[in-house]
Amino acid sequence: MAGNKTAKLTVEDLLSFPALQLRVLAGEAGLARSVSWAHVSELEDPTPWLLGAEVIMTTGLAVPRSAAGQRAYLERLDDAGVSALAISAQLHVPPLHDAFTAAAEERGMPLLEVPLAVPFIAVAQEVAAAVQEDARQRLGAQLQVFGALRWLASEDLDTAQLFRRLERLSGYQVHLCTPQGRPLLPGVPVPPDPAVLPASVDAAPTIPGGFAVPVLTPGGTAGFLVAFEREGARPAGLAVVQHIATVAALQVAMVRHERETLRREGAEILAELLQDVLDPAVARRRLHRLSIAGEAALLVVRGVVDEVLLPVLDEYPHLLLSRGEDRYVLGPPELGEAVAALPGVAAGMSRPFPPGESLRVAQRESLWAASRAEGSGRPLVRYGSDTTGRWLPDDPAVLGALVEHVLGEVLRYDAAHDAALLLSTRTWMDRDRRTEAAAAALHIHPNTLTYRLRRFSALSGRDLSATAAFTEVWLAIRAADQLGLTGDGGAR
Repeated sequence: MAGNKTAKLTVEDLLSFPALQLRVLAGEAGLARSVSWAHVSELEDPTPWLLGAEVIMTTGLAVPRSAAGQRAYLERLDDAGVSALAISAQLHVPPLHDAFTAAAEERGMPLLEVPLAVPFIAVAQEVAAAVQEDARQRLGAQLQVFGALRWLASEDLDTAQLFRRLERLSGYQVHLCTPQGRPLLPGVPVPPDPAVLPASVDAAPTIPGGFAVPVLTPGGTAGFLVAFEREGARPAGLAVVQHIATVAALQVAMVRHERETLRREGAEILAELLQDVLDPAVARRRLHRLSIAGEAALLVVRGVVDEVLLPVLDEYPHLLLSRGEDRYVLGPPELGEAVAALPGVAAGMSRPFPPGESLRVAQRESLWAASRAEGSGRPLVRYGSDTTGRWLPDDPAVLGALVEHVLGEVLRYDAAHDAALLLSTRTWMDRDRRTEAAAAALHIHPNTLTYRLRRFSALSGRDLSATAAFTEVWLAIRAADQLGLTGDGGAR
């Protein structure tokens, strides 16, 4: 926590006070650390009650006797942001091990000795007197930061402008992120190193070089605010950082409200587009107003809950509509890759199309692709990426004749017996004829799948071990998908 000597009190400044007669035992590299307070503590672990930048003074009662204990004690204090450890000469100080002073040297943590003739209160008084000017500056910064909401209302600042002004007043470089490290508010950067994020909202706020505090909203912890001291600035302290976190929480609530309003409006527009009741020109205007002006694609997303899906969608302009277990998403084509990265997802994406175009074709394409994604275990299938379909004719009558010729008996058997011979065979083909993987996807025993494959072969009259028969069955299944005869290719 390097400091600017002209702006704040440092450990080195304390050494220059003749009345204190302090001596450096180890950790001289950390003499530039800033000091905000000096306090006596005989606790082996005082860190839950520290804010950072304190000089901790002890008569030695707090110092463990073992080498490992002494090293751990010093490391705890340093991790909590303590500026220096001051130990009274003689009194109750146990023998100091080499591991103790070595840790101070490694971490640049000043280890000071206070002469027996100098009372701890003298050190505390010198620190208090020296930081009075800094305290007045902090109070002024607090009063100005408390006016942040007034600026927001009266000057119409956007989020980025608001937080840049808060940075100038507070003396901190401000970062915001979700608990997973993703951006929390537009225009405010995430921390450069996610390792600084606390493990929980109850963790101590002090981190090396600043503070990390939770951003609490009615729905829970929205994320964390990380504030690093700016070089040459005069940081205003934890109280100001906590108030900035409150401003961030209010901003998050406002952004969420705006997003929910847009999401409801977008769902209504997408429903009208899917019903094909909007004039193309009207559709283009509405999509443009919602920032969907370029080429778009329609996705059908399955297998993922809204709590996981929405944060990803919010990073792109999009429309979202829920229909049963399906989530219809209209947005830029690159949204497909972001959705595909979600765990457990099965998504199908249509071919890209100009905004305002009818979604009838895109809906069939995305539904078919989503069913292919489910059947193959892939997170994302783009319609048209599977070249098998190019070998099929476009004429529905021809497709129907192929399905009847190859799969007719199987389809009738499945319908009469509520069986799943066709689904089982298609899943087995999608898994590249790996029986164990296909059985796991179907949640059945491999022996059950083997029986179903034999039954399919008997009804269809096709030996699936023969290349010609396998190809014919595969093309017929694709034709049945396009005609919506498999139960997965049509609209739900």
